Amino acid sequence: MYLSLNQYLRSVFGERVQKISLDAGFTCPNRDGTKGRGGCIYCDARGSGTGAYGSGKDIAEQMKAGINWAVRRYGARKFIAYFQSFSNTYASVGRLEAIYTQALVGPEVVGLSIGTRPDCVDKERLKLISRLGEGRMVWMEYGLQSASDATLARINRKHTVSDFVQAVEVSKKYGLMTCAHVIFGLPGESRSEMEDTIRLLSNLQVEGIKFHHLYIVENTELNRLYKAGNYKPIAQENYVEMVAWALATLPKGTVIQRLTGDPPRNELVAPDWSLDKRQTIAMIHDRIKMWICAVSG
Repeated sequence: MYLSLNQYLRSVFGERVQKISLDAGFTCPNRDGTKGRGGCIYCDARGSGTGAYGSGKDIAEQMKAGINWAVRRYGARKFIAYFQSFSNTYASVGRLEAIYTQALVGPEVVGLSIGTRPDCVDKERLKLISRLGEGRMVWMEYGLQSASDATLARINRKHTVSDFVQAVEVSKKYGLMTCAHVIFGLPGESRSEMEDTIRLLSNLQVEGIKFHHLYIVENTELNRLYKAGNYKPIAQENYVEMVAWALATLPKGTVIQRLTGDPPRNELVAPDWSLDKRQTIAMIHDRIKMWICAVSG
């Protein structure tokens, strides 16, 4: 049907591998004034973070706590350190090396996954990541969201599509795997723009992709637009159809790391269907099966 991250990791390592989410206290050039303030219109102050950094836990402590939890919960024995919150290459090379090294707490850490903006990497930083990740699986997770510069400007991303293309190309030169984050249902986008995003990723041959739908949370510019009647969220059926089409279009072997977003329940404003992740995934699977049956006759 498609290659999930769990399936891919099992094929490489022969067993379950659990990602451990980490919060290193980074910020973003779109928040600290370098490029802008306030961030993207859909982003809240936490930047998808866990809040662990604010509680005083350093990376090694977060990693060990995450490993202990994953061992109890899943019986996992191998782990990927996932730097998730904000832009995790947005610091000096020296600081990045110190932070990344803390996550490599032992041989059971078989990989690194670093979430960041495509305009926050360069050869020096990617060379460092490649060196530290030697002998491990390393993913660079880049927030593209859309292959339309007009859309990126509309949502206040403060980077361009060419920034993303360059980041992917340089990452590949250093032997790093790339995962693109894509959002369906962005303001002003039709299906045509969403399809163009998938075509770009297909042409670039990114190794992985995360699908998200645009949901609205409190204390964001998007929520203000929604309350004023200037934004309408994507319907569940349209999102399902779009993801199913993308899965059929992407090159075989693309690792699908996520099928839908996962909003904080107590902060979600809309759409309500965001809270039923299982139903959305089941609908995507059903739509794919329908297509397979139609093709096979």
